[in-house]
Amino acid sequence: QVQLVESGGGLVQAGGSLRLSCASSGGTFSSYAMGWFRQAPGKERQFVAAISRSGGNTYYADSVKGRFTISRDNAKNTVYLQMNSLTPEDTAVYYCAADPQYYGSIWRRYDYWGQGTQVTVSS
Repeated sequence: QVQLVESGGGLVQAGGSLRLSCASSGGTFSSYAMGWFRQAPGKERQFVAAISRSGGNTYYADSVKGRFTISRDNAKNTVYLQMNSLTPEDTAVYYCAADPQYYGSIWRRYDYWGQGTQVTVSS
């Protein structure tokens, strides 16, 4: 059973940066594609970024392209989301997700989820 634990969220001013981490345990981390999603109050869960099992391929939502970077360290069983040039529209709970088969933007396709970490961007 894969367990995912996010960290690194917090309150930041617009234009600032945060780096989220998601630590994995209970499985072979390098066997899972990883994704980051976010959900703001009253809104649907939204795709942010995904990374393939090796880390060789990445995929971003248009809204974060050029500002966010997803990466992974398979030796540390951790995936990261570096977020730069944050805006209030980025405010949400951010979740990481893992799946042994699927690499993409559809949240329902991911089998494993973390509990989320709150990111709040003030104007």
